[in-house]
Amino acid sequence: MTSSVLLVDDSAVQAATRRMVLERAGYHVTVSLDANAALNLLSENGCQASYSLVITDHIMPALGGAEFVASLREICPDLPVLVLSGMAEAEEKYEGLGVEFRLKPCVPEDLIATVARLVDEPPMVKTA
Repeated sequence: MTSSVLLVDDSAVQAATRRMVLERAGYHVTVSLDANAALNLLSENGCQASYSLVITDHIMPALGGAEFVASLREICPDLPVLVLSGMAEAEEKYEGLGVEFRLKPCVPEDLIATVARLVDEPPMVKTA
């Protein structure tokens, strides 16, 4: 069975590039350019029933990555999440949210390897 990934990024170019990389690696990818729309999608379709992993950008308008992940954890507490950011200091905003954090740029090989690991071995969500 092909793993499904929900990719959340307000940059259409970045989202299209990552989608292409992941689809070539064999993943089914759904793109959302809006974090609120992604939350609605997860609420409507169920978490793990629909997606094996969520990948999100850190800086997004309206609802930033950390706020998105905090809201996501309320409806999908065990769904693996990969956060991509160009700012190393952003990682501290995700403490206790059980995410994998990677700095951009993330070369295709590293993205694919990280996704494969997270889909096969989901991280445990840390409780406060």
